[in-house]
Amino acid sequence: MNILLLGSGGREHALAWAIAQSPQCDRLTVAPGNAGMERLADCIPCDIEDPRAVIELATRVKAELVVIGPEAPLAAGVSDALRDAGFLVFGPSAAAAQVEVSKTFTKELCDACGAPTAAYAHFSDLAAAEAYVRDQGAPIVIKADGLAAGKGVTVAEDMDSALGALRDMFGGAYGDAGAEVVIEEFMEGEEASFFVLCDGTDVLPMGTAQDHKRAFDGDQGPNTGGMGAYSPAPVMTEAVTARALDEIVRPTLAELKRRGTPYQGVLYVGLMIRDGQPRLVEYNARFGDPECQVLMMRLGAQALDAMLACARGKLAGATLNWADDHAMSVVMATRGYPGAYAKGSEIKGIEAAEAGDPLIRVFHAGTVVKDGTLLANGGRVLNVTARGATLAEARERAYAAIDRIDWPEGFCRRDIGWRALD
Repeated sequence: MNILLLGSGGREHALAWAIAQSPQCDRLTVAPGNAGMERLADCIPCDIEDPRAVIELATRVKAELVVIGPEAPLAAGVSDALRDAGFLVFGPSAAAAQVEVSKTFTKELCDACGAPTAAYAHFSDLAAAEAYVRDQGAPIVIKADGLAAGKGVTVAEDMDSALGALRDMFGGAYGDAGAEVVIEEFMEGEEASFFVLCDGTDVLPMGTAQDHKRAFDGDQGPNTGGMGAYSPAPVMTEAVTARALDEIVRPTLAELKRRGTPYQGVLYVGLMIRDGQPRLVEYNARFGDPECQVLMMRLGAQALDAMLACARGKLAGATLNWADDHAMSVVMATRGYPGAYAKGSEIKGIEAAEAGDPLIRVFHAGTVVKDGTLLANGGRVLNVTARGATLAEARERAYAAIDRIDWPEGFCRRDIGWRALD
């Protein structure tokens, strides 16, 4: 079948890699794609947040399935427009994607269905938000209400940090996303990412992972879009997973269906676990990045089978065959990220990094080729991903691959996976 994948980051490269392995995939088109995906698919420029442009492209390439990678096209109504035009789509409606688009929406959803989450308050006025924070004290969590590319969250350990985050958000640091804020209680515990496929009625768990948000070793520095991940997450035991499904995921999906906006696609469930009790941190309406990279590395071609069953509304009875293995992805970023950074530095050694080893893949997140030279074109640039029989083996393989990459302007954390390995 002909498949169209929307997106240009490391998540989409990993999805493209998994989809291309499936015997069901005859032709893969990616819009707009990146330098790494050009070996797997036809990469075609397109404004993927423009429903009309996406429909025109899907029609031109005779797409039989459209997979939507990032959140922005979902918020823009691209999935709705494609379905209205008769295309099979993997990705929730704009109404259901509000679970990511608005933090306030998700909090109210949790209130309605009884899903355990942090206590919160919502503000559209700086003075009122500051007064609330002073009353609550620190530590406390400040979140931009809207989409902020995974960066609009500050875990403030002291009052100055909390008030500074509020002033940044209301001052336009995150654009319209910070025009309103959600302030949450600080939850103690261990974070994990849980991914679930939903077809509007049935649910298929699609794996667990643990992300590393801080920029530097030891969980120091500012929050980022993610500096690395590994799968599975040991904290997500069978008991914790069952509680997350029964107490958080299924009640949320039932409430969305009751409202007339059933969820169809992948649901990212960000959890905080303490003493075996999971509480919701956030929902995303798409695969996490870089968590998707480790999931795809472990699932391979069967990922497409699951996405097809989800898009067709036939998850009932669907299964995934997990190997008893582990995967780790380490993000290589341009020096200066998540602050100001320079584009255009040359990257060498990608082939040497992979070394012909099927257990190693370098997924491109922000690259471009100019005059035959691979250049960094973003903040998070490469996702060096490896599998292993153990997490320690996957880690050793990933960092050995990184050491073969020649990119002086890049950096990475050297402690991905430390929680599980310790």
